[in-house]
Amino acid sequence: MCGNAANGKVNMEQETLARLFVQHYGKMQRVARTILYDEQAGEDVISDIFESLLRGRTALSAGTADWQDEACESYLLTSVRNRCLKVLRRRPWLGIASGGQPLGTPGIELAVAADAADDDDALIADIMAFAASHLSEQEQRILSQRFTHGLRYSEIASAEGISRVAVWKHLSHALNEIKKHFNPKTL
Repeated sequence: MCGNAANGKVNMEQETLARLFVQHYGKMQRVARTILYDEQAGEDVISDIFESLLRGRTALSAGTADWQDEACESYLLTSVRNRCLKVLRRRPWLGIASGGQPLGTPGIELAVAADAADDDDALIADIMAFAASHLSEQEQRILSQRFTHGLRYSEIASAEGISRVAVWKHLSHALNEIKKHFNPKTL
């Protein structure tokens, strides 16, 4: 469980954050190092994510008990990936050399990029909350298997005991529900 539920949001207590940090730090560091090729920058990214959770700028949503630990891991790894990609996109603007050392003084772009990262994290948390409250447990599992674990339709079908067509239908329905909720004008 990610924390204590309150008004549909999870308050991230220091104890819970410490457990999440210990449990997921290794995976998060591997993702960051793979993307950035810079251990210090990866540690900074991970620190920013946990600081955001600790200060309450980002909150994880309460879902079903079975799905929560997987959802926490998915959220944390996705946050690492997104923030690392933002760091990489930001490097040319700030004149950062390949070793991670700034060549010039960061401008307004740094503040804009940080705000965008917080917005992305908030959107991911909102999508997770919506999925937990509006999708069936099977759809939640299938979404996680596909987008968190990167399984193919045939692998998901085998794990769920359903056909590949049924996997496609479940994913299609889940994604359409998410799209309708978060961007109703596109459908």
